[in-house]
Amino acid sequence: MSSILKALTLGRVLVSDGAWGTYLQAKGLRVGECPESWNLSHPDDVQSIARAYLDVGADVVETNSFGGSRLKLARYGLADKAYDLNLAAAQLSRSAAGPDKFVFGSIGPTGKLLLMGEVSTDEMYEAFREQAMALVEGGVDALLIETMTDLEEAKLAIWAAREHTTSDVCCTMTFDKTASGEYRTIMGISPAEMVRELVEAGACMIGANCGNGMADMIPIVREIRSEANEVPIIVHANAGVPVYRDGATVFPESPEEMASYVGELLDAGANIIGGCCGTTPGHIRRIAEAVRNRK
Repeated sequence: MSSILKALTLGRVLVSDGAWGTYLQAKGLRVGECPESWNLSHPDDVQSIARAYLDVGADVVETNSFGGSRLKLARYGLADKAYDLNLAAAQLSRSAAGPDKFVFGSIGPTGKLLLMGEVSTDEMYEAFREQAMALVEGGVDALLIETMTDLEEAKLAIWAAREHTTSDVCCTMTFDKTASGEYRTIMGISPAEMVRELVEAGACMIGANCGNGMADMIPIVREIRSEANEVPIIVHANAGVPVYRDGATVFPESPEEMASYVGELLDAGANIIGGCCGTTPGHIRRIAEAVRNRK
């Protein structure tokens, strides 16, 4: 059992970090540049992002490795650097977190579709195995497979991580609200289906990230909790639904607005609350305050 899982079993509510991509862009990441390459080329900038979230009250920070599988890095000509980039990502966040805070090793989708035959199951499994092993060697407390929409890809990632590391493995999927008011991934998976499949596959924490603001995460968490009484639930919400304004994509939800939903999320059954697209240290500060005040 990881230190994160132990903390949750003792009744702690943990605050996670916010967006990394937009923060990297603010520091100079160019359009079309590989975010994970900065783990080796700009390590101080990467580490400063983790520190910024920790400084405002985050208990958990992720690693700059969301697109770190060799399948995704191949588009930048960096497939052969996959292990080194993930190892560095973990080491940077671990150093920032120190012994008292937690680190999630971020593993995102490969960008390849099994259904379309773009990659074999063996190739995808191997890519996840390599990434998971590097992140664990770098010192993460648990592996977080996130932003998944395909159950088969999610399960391959879980299996690869569980079979080749001793780390706890968590998984979140991304849901959209349908016209009938239900929540489904783009592959048609419901939160309840996710719970049944991913817990059986070996995920010890599950949840939802991206795709929705805090308000829409509440019914998703309720549905997850109705299927899983004891499994910890992770929520990484966007700062609202993005809108296109003045030539740019904007996430409209303020830190205060996001924080106003914390109580309802906790009542629904959330155990770890953080941010995804559009969230900043300002958002995480308010979320952390709301969690502390609720406790």
